[in-house]
Amino acid sequence: MSFIVLLLVLLVEKFSGWRLRLQRDGLFVGWLRRVEGMPALASRPWLGLLVLLLVPLLLLALLLTVLQPVAYGLLALPVHLLVVVWSLGRGDVHRAIGPFRDAWRREDVQGAYHVAERDLGVQADNDGELFAQVHGMLVWQAFQSFFAVIFWYALLGPLAALVYRLLALSVEHASHTEIRERAAQVRHAFDWLPARALVLSFALVGNFVAVGRILLHDLLAWDVPAARLLAAAGYVAEDVNDSDLGARGVASLDALWQLLVRAALLWYSIFALEALFF
Repeated sequence: MSFIVLLLVLLVEKFSGWRLRLQRDGLFVGWLRRVEGMPALASRPWLGLLVLLLVPLLLLALLLTVLQPVAYGLLALPVHLLVVVWSLGRGDVHRAIGPFRDAWRREDVQGAYHVAERDLGVQADNDGELFAQVHGMLVWQAFQSFFAVIFWYALLGPLAALVYRLLALSVEHASHTEIRERAAQVRHAFDWLPARALVLSFALVGNFVAVGRILLHDLLAWDVPAARLLAAAGYVAEDVNDSDLGARGVASLDALWQLLVRAALLWYSIFALEALFF
């Protein structure tokens, strides 16, 4: 059933606007504020984070336990689909990067700086740094929005996909510093394995020798942030590494996007083989 859900997720993501309508975070953010407002939990951040995550996970587990025996599990399929779609990242990074691409192609430096800050939250001191940050942001957003979610769903099911997004939302919205820091630590652990899987995918569908030569010593390092590792891997694995203003720089971004598409096709091929033979 997991492969069917992953196919449906891809169809929903590419051919409908359901994701944007479904992804409402107000209920969880309200629960986060309640947990932060409990003195007993706020003073013990690990316990606060555990309670924050455990309540929605237990509710989902109970629902799936009730539905799984009914109609050979068919009633559980839409729940899986809704959970995975909700767990995908917020926004559309490919669409958001469009104004930056247009400004960069026109060699409109001031416009590129403006739209990068407005649409992507990226600031830089020079053109090369700006392009590198946009480059890294594109890889990171694709990873945390899509690759990490489908990795954990394929490996451990909807509960793992849900907990990944809840951790991301906790890091983004928590006002309690210690709870936010604990959520970031756990998310780092959740990012570690799928980030390395994506780096290996970049090597297989991109420049294998360059990825191996430059990143092999960082691949198993626990303290290397996933965003930094993925940005470096995307840069060396793509076919074009030109950050010049104009069409050549835009071609580099397009090549990076195609690298991500090839990596996604590789992952889905592996999921299909797993569904057929295991």
